[in-house]
Amino acid sequence: MTDLALAAHVGTLQDMGQRFIDAWKIAEAGGQGPRDHVTFLRLESFMAAMSPKRLELMRYLRRSGPLSVRRLSQELGRDYKSVHGEVARLVDAGLIERTPQGEVTVGWDRIVTELDLAA
Repeated sequence: MTDLALAAHVGTLQDMGQRFIDAWKIAEAGGQGPRDHVTFLRLESFMAAMSPKRLELMRYLRRSGPLSVRRLSQELGRDYKSVHGEVARLVDAGLIERTPQGEVTVGWDRIVTELDLAA
């Protein structure tokens, strides 16, 4: 199994744009760049998205494979409404994905974070 990683950045819109341009150039040259990137404009946004409960949810999804939100809440033994809200937040942040069937899934094994201390 290939080790897939999501790159999570805290940076500016310019940083995000430069990563897009770099990936485009790599693709034009016939190469393959990193699979997925997510950029948070503020460290606080990233920290809020990665609460311990949400991290537990993401780890469970990675191990189990795609699940409906209802089934996920049942298997975690948690309230449906709170899991639904956490899933919505994680989908909006780009940290989990919805399948065409409406289930949620985590398509990577790791999240690699990058924080520019000079910014």
